[in-house]
Amino acid sequence: MTFTEKLQALRQLMLVQNVDAYIITAADPHISEYLPAHYKAIPFACGFTGSAGTLVITQDFAGLWTDSRYFTQAETQLNGSGYELVKLKVPHTPEYINWLLEILPKGAKVGFNYELITVALALEMQDSLAQREIGITDVDFINTIWLDRVGLPQGNAFLIDEEAAGFAISAKINQVRAALKISKADYHLISSLDDMAWQFNLRGNDVDYNPVTLSFALISPEEVKLFIDQQKLSQVDINTLTEQGVTLHPYGEVANALQNLPKAPRVFIDPKRTCFRLFKCLPVDSKIISGINPSTHLKGLKNNTEIKHIRKAMLHDGIALTRFFKWMEDHLGKEKITEWSAAEKLATFRAEQASFVGLSFNTIAGYNANGALPHYSVTAESDQEILGDGLFLVDSGGQYLYGTTDITRLMPIGNCSSTQADDYTLVLKGLIEGSKLIFPEGTKGYQIDSICRKPLWEHAINFGHGTGHGIGFFLNVHEGPQNISPANVDIAFKPGMVTSIEPGIYRPTQHGVRIENLVLCIPHGSSEFGDFLTFETLTLCFIDTAIINKTLLAPDQIKWLNQYNQQVFHQLQPHLSTEEAAWLKVKCRPI
Repeated sequence: MTFTEKLQALRQLMLVQNVDAYIITAADPHISEYLPAHYKAIPFACGFTGSAGTLVITQDFAGLWTDSRYFTQAETQLNGSGYELVKLKVPHTPEYINWLLEILPKGAKVGFNYELITVALALEMQDSLAQREIGITDVDFINTIWLDRVGLPQGNAFLIDEEAAGFAISAKINQVRAALKISKADYHLISSLDDMAWQFNLRGNDVDYNPVTLSFALISPEEVKLFIDQQKLSQVDINTLTEQGVTLHPYGEVANALQNLPKAPRVFIDPKRTCFRLFKCLPVDSKIISGINPSTHLKGLKNNTEIKHIRKAMLHDGIALTRFFKWMEDHLGKEKITEWSAAEKLATFRAEQASFVGLSFNTIAGYNANGALPHYSVTAESDQEILGDGLFLVDSGGQYLYGTTDITRLMPIGNCSSTQADDYTLVLKGLIEGSKLIFPEGTKGYQIDSICRKPLWEHAINFGHGTGHGIGFFLNVHEGPQNISPANVDIAFKPGMVTSIEPGIYRPTQHGVRIENLVLCIPHGSSEFGDFLTFETLTLCFIDTAIINKTLLAPDQIKWLNQYNQQVFHQLQPHLSTEEAAWLKVKCRPI
């Protein structure tokens, strides 16, 4: 079926079941950012492959609501699909709710799959639409027309030991139980896969790039139930879980377990990371306690063991990146190198490192205009040869048994324009200002965000994505609870949080600039004004100085850059060949 034929089939099902608007979300029952193939309904329906978007279909209109990261990509991928791009004014907001209120008549019905929408969003939609007596209903039209839909993933899962994780499973359960006691909850439902991974020292390969496995958990003061396909686990791991006080149950039995909770249970859920269908399974007399999963807060604070391992991952990642950029410089102009082949070559250098598991996300390798797409994904059609003059942007990361990496670097190719040099330098200024920041305890990400953007704002330049996100320990490349963005997220930075800093400048059809490091929040010291924090940069890869406009940098920024590049050289040099070390020494020369 073509996309237009699929749209026609969906509209026919809507007519049959009296559904006036049908919503398709980018989600799975665990409200994951990255989805198993079974749940990639939006690419199936319209061809759009971005990680954030919502389809809304009526008999007269079909649209994709997405944010500025994907405007150009969406316009290309939606061409001829029957869907139109609707540009979100504010990222991650359900602006289509107001649109539905405007165009639907009183008494209309809006359908969506309750399994693929958060409790928070479903309740917001239900309450908002009720203003015009518009109802909601649980329907899954996609499954009806997706005749060759793949099944749920069946990859193996495994436990990482206490030596790697820093804490035993039972210790983590006790930490969560302590939080539940404070909130006076009888039960805690965990749906989010990265929280499941942290809670049970559990890893898997059910989702590309994210070492997680499909599972749920129900924790009470008396017992811990883990809902998972036991065939994914070895007998040794099953025995370990049992010894740690965990009972195993089939993956599909979580709904039944919720329906059979005792009378009037007090249940703690994260309404932004729990699906509406499971919420509807809870007894009607349940007392719902809403909040961020306790494990999310605990997971975000890396323990000393995790930090030690993360440093090791950064070292190995830096070795791979050094070899890659040297290879690029040595071979450009001598053989054909494209965005695709460069990304593949980088993956081979990472694969040579000890304990490498896989990539942490699909490598963004964009030359010139393609680099202006923040979430560019090279295809056979878009693959561009890296030749001539310009900027080659590489945003990439690796999953290691001892950590997760995420880094962006720019490689100048040939002769670069003054505009490219200025953009590069301004983005670097933003990175440096965030990296060397000293700030009081209680500082939130939106406050740090403005400091990173200030060098760009001074030139009337801005960018449409957040400045930074939390990152997992051999886990998801994006994790909370903290971030650095304009959004008013009420989470203060604390020692142990690992976060990216990645400002950017994007000039459509010309070039894109982004430079990204990972930083660890650490104590800085105390004074009569309170306790202060700062960042330690963890990423180990040189920042190219070839096209820097030095006149745009302040002396303290130049000092930071020189010290950082020298640190990179001194830490990587012992692990490189003589030739590689000599090359890196030149790249790290002070300016």
